[in-house]
Amino acid sequence: MLYHLFTSLADSVSVFNVFRYLSFRSGLAILTALVISFAVGDRLILWLKNKQGNGQPIREDGPETHLRSKRGTPTMGGALILLSLGSATLLWADLTNPYIWIAIAVTLSFGAIGLLDDYLKVTRAHAGQGVPGRLRLSVEAVIVIVAAVAVAVIGPDELAYTLAFPVFKNALLYLGPVLFAAFAIPVVAGAANAVNLTDGLDGLAIVPVMIAAACFAAIAYLTGNAVFAEYLQIHYVSGAGELAVLCSALVGASLGFLWFNAPPAMIFMGDTGALACGALLGTVAVITRHEIVLAIIGGLFVAEALSVMIQVLWFKKTGNRIFLMAPFHHHFEKKGWSEPKIVIRFWIIAVICALAGLSTLKLR
Repeated sequence: MLYHLFTSLADSVSVFNVFRYLSFRSGLAILTALVISFAVGDRLILWLKNKQGNGQPIREDGPETHLRSKRGTPTMGGALILLSLGSATLLWADLTNPYIWIAIAVTLSFGAIGLLDDYLKVTRAHAGQGVPGRLRLSVEAVIVIVAAVAVAVIGPDELAYTLAFPVFKNALLYLGPVLFAAFAIPVVAGAANAVNLTDGLDGLAIVPVMIAAACFAAIAYLTGNAVFAEYLQIHYVSGAGELAVLCSALVGASLGFLWFNAPPAMIFMGDTGALACGALLGTVAVITRHEIVLAIIGGLFVAEALSVMIQVLWFKKTGNRIFLMAPFHHHFEKKGWSEPKIVIRFWIIAVICALAGLSTLKLR
């Protein structure tokens, strides 16, 4: 909104030309989301605490320390992320850009699924009684399919329904509409649920989300700039640069949420935030044709999701467990690692994954 106001004045007042620059508006989006988080956070947490009573239900089979230290902490903190993220994006993004609306629609849709899931868990006072898994995945798949088709129709003809590969500069695999939509489902819905699985300790998920969002802000900016895209030999997607503002808003919203989620957490993001954040990252990856790079940058999320899948499959086959508990951050808790040690070390892994993913932009 402010973007359109100030740029309309740029022709008569030259100082307003600065609002045409993506880098400037991305910085403003970070600050705006951060300020909104600080302004609203305390009151939202107090309201949620009063409404929820006992807060987020804690897994009875989880680490014993969680039953003591985390009981009574309110959930649905993702609402704070969505509020600050959405407000900053609406203020500073070009709202005529269709990619912005696709990404926002997917993010809010997944956030709504997560909100319903959190609500059911809180009202039923049981961590396992949210939205049935199959129903949730089915709705997520429908959302992703619609978004994937929209991205393919809006995007460049030469990239429609294709998969790009990092390192190999000219490699494009044509998937066709059906396979492209099918591939987008594990990218977007997979990212959403992987972030959700990672969100098990105070501050554990939100910092890797922030790191990944910063990386994709840079990727979106470079992909949407014809000069930089040609120099780096990556596929140019006209209009994708505007997603840098959205990703930057997520960085600011994540910083603001971390203020309240830092140990000991005053609030949990819940499925409301985890599903929304992961879906946003996955959608931006699909639009910029960096789906495989997302798996590298979000390597920590991938590892957490894989630990659950491996644990379940191995237990069904043998009756034994590979990890003491899954997701595997709980495995280290069971081994006696303190929560801050696990969280900080996982943050370090997230930084390493991000650097590895960004390096693919130059390796051609």
